[in-house]
Amino acid sequence: MTAQTDRNLNITVHHMTRVEGHGNIVVDVKNGTLDRAELEIVESPRFFEAMLKGRKWHEAPYITARICGICAVGHAQASINALEDALGVTPSEQTLKLRRLLFNAETMQSHWLHVFFLAVPDFLGAGSAIELVDDKPEAVKMALRLKKLANDLADMICGRKVHPISMKVNGFSSLPSPEELAAIRPRLEDARSDLRAAVDLLKTVNIPDFERETEYVALSLDDEYAWISGDIHTTDGFSYDVSDYRKVTNEKAVPHSTAKHTSHNRESYMVGALARVNNNYEHLRPEAKAVAEELGLEKGCTNPFMNNIAQIVESVHCLEDSIELIDEFLTEGLNKEDRSVEVSAGRGAGAAEVPRGILFHEYAIDDDGYITEANCIIPTGQNLANIDQDMKALVPAVLDKSKDEITLMLEMLVRAYDPCISCSTHFLDVSFKE
Repeated sequence: MTAQTDRNLNITVHHMTRVEGHGNIVVDVKNGTLDRAELEIVESPRFFEAMLKGRKWHEAPYITARICGICAVGHAQASINALEDALGVTPSEQTLKLRRLLFNAETMQSHWLHVFFLAVPDFLGAGSAIELVDDKPEAVKMALRLKKLANDLADMICGRKVHPISMKVNGFSSLPSPEELAAIRPRLEDARSDLRAAVDLLKTVNIPDFERETEYVALSLDDEYAWISGDIHTTDGFSYDVSDYRKVTNEKAVPHSTAKHTSHNRESYMVGALARVNNNYEHLRPEAKAVAEELGLEKGCTNPFMNNIAQIVESVHCLEDSIELIDEFLTEGLNKEDRSVEVSAGRGAGAAEVPRGILFHEYAIDDDGYITEANCIIPTGQNLANIDQDMKALVPAVLDKSKDEITLMLEMLVRAYDPCISCSTHFLDVSFKE
């Protein structure tokens, strides 16, 4: 492929579709030289950190869950992790397993929503999933079944399909019954055939051939695929305790975004499914590794478009892990536990791997249990600088294509990251006239 060295090109995608929130793609090429390639974040800022100040500690998970309707469980969990760190609470093994099952549910529902309804239409030449109803009705029905299953699993554990109510510091306020666990297990088994169909569908699509080396950041554990705990690990060889998360994120404001950008060892890094696979591949279940091999995903992959494939691989992992966890609960039973917590002044940081990547919460609490400081760093905010760098590398390589083709590739690139733009906006520059 030979790029045009004298081409002038201007692309402006205003409020691109099939992403959560509002973002614009802006590209300028003058005489074959790239002058600008940016994802402008124009979503109005949201001030959840400010909302938390002055609130009682136990309110934080409920407030922060409202940051997102897709990653509500993840925000509640990161909040709980930070509170447990601040209050010196160590949850039980039962609680940790139940949280893992709940994270499986959220990860599956989010990944399936993104891959099937937001990303796949691009690969099938459709403007939306609605256009696929006539052409591929069975695929659409399959996607809806999977999405409903994951939502029902979350509802069973945390009391709602969206915005959990039973997740608490040091446990759960209610537990799923043996009857509920036994009823949903065969549905999870049946989902294996739907996922098989999904893998077969994805084997027919052409993933753009684009590679760009970057740093991948994710939580990591020695003995399992990390979701709700672990140390911060990067593919550049760095490891940090979660309390040192600011050494990784290094947030800064940029002129074209109401969300801050981050950087660590390079000018940008990536979080999300591909980052988790690159850091934790060895802890994927065998079934997930088999699907990864079938779909051409290897550890060390540097193609951001493969994030969609990594999401399906993680879905297989979560499905099999959920069946195994439910079997353990049915055998061992779930017991009500002492959830008492002693409150004193403290500071704590928590992290969780939500579908779009590593999420950080940090709080300071006074002696009366009121929150005095709060900080939340969102996965999409951490990905924005990397998206910009990807666009800057992609555009010169595809200048021989038509404007429409380049525009579609840029939109597909942004969608591959599965951005949750509204969650990421935490910055506002206010100028006062004298």
